[in-house]
Amino acid sequence: MRRVFNFSAGPAMLPEPVLEQARDEMLDWHGTGMSIMEVSHRGKAFLSVAQQAESDLRDLLKIPDNYEVLFMQGGATLQFSLIPMNLAGGMSAEYVQTGTWSKKAITAARKICPVEIVADTSATGFDRAPDQAQWNRGASAAYLHYCMNETIHGVEFPFVPECDDRPLVADCSSNILSRPMPVEKFGLIYAGSQKNVGPAGLTLVIVRKDLLDRSPESLPDMLSYRKVAEGDSMVNTPPTYSWYLAGLVFQWLKAQGGLEQMERRNRRKAAMLYKAIDESSFYSNPVQTSSRSLMNVAFTLSDSGLDGEFLKQAEEAGLAGLKGHRSVGGMRASIYNAMPEEGVDALVRFMQEFEKSSA
Repeated sequence: MRRVFNFSAGPAMLPEPVLEQARDEMLDWHGTGMSIMEVSHRGKAFLSVAQQAESDLRDLLKIPDNYEVLFMQGGATLQFSLIPMNLAGGMSAEYVQTGTWSKKAITAARKICPVEIVADTSATGFDRAPDQAQWNRGASAAYLHYCMNETIHGVEFPFVPECDDRPLVADCSSNILSRPMPVEKFGLIYAGSQKNVGPAGLTLVIVRKDLLDRSPESLPDMLSYRKVAEGDSMVNTPPTYSWYLAGLVFQWLKAQGGLEQMERRNRRKAAMLYKAIDESSFYSNPVQTSSRSLMNVAFTLSDSGLDGEFLKQAEEAGLAGLKGHRSVGGMRASIYNAMPEEGVDALVRFMQEFEKSSA
């Protein structure tokens, strides 16, 4: 079988051992004679999967006991609305605008509550995480929201914002589980699954239990964090297969040595790719060095007229998904946990060869 390295931003590649295990268990999960997709979500078989997945996630992220872990649907995009619905309580909310996804979150929140933008890097093309000393914080707000890693622009916060007594809310869709994180500093963390967690269809929400009391009684059960928590994430039939595969990914991460080991691996991969870009006059990266993403490396060619040929030859070389987002163009290599170091090495060698042939 032809080896292909998938650099797509999401849905992204999954660890090969996870895919192999899912294949082997597809028709007969643990001797049940059924696929895990066929068993009842309220039956003993699936409940064991769900409970183990939550336990493993708690171990990986060292989630304190005073946090609920919710397995939801609708992607991070639905959370853009659910967060102000559940947490705003008639107050304003503060947002940091550092790229496309934080901008979308702001647009959604403004339909529900007043929004104050405390920092905005759009004037410089979303090229950095803004220095918190320059943020324009108000006297009060229901919460402070930021996107920890902007997938499209390739900007990642190198620090966790200080947030006094207001809950800190973070969109971690594209960098969750890529490194350890201090969960106790956050009021709520959320992430779509299709990058570092598993296939599309599942959304993780990690929320401090005291914040559940903010969910209004008027919210429909499916939109209420409190009701979802009370129902053990089964207010309705959950995306069971995505949940199962996420559990396999969590087990794989633990087998790799946990998030400390993944961070070391991810830093090596990113350093390898950024070094190739920085040492070249043919490629460039627009993000300030201190804010460069470990997960999404955006780069441009000195001659954009060669973009099509670059992508064509890359596909032929088994390097897929390198086209940049339509809103910014250029290239983007997403190097999530499942991307092996040999995949990044193959990309670097291709880039160097393409540069020589285009000289």
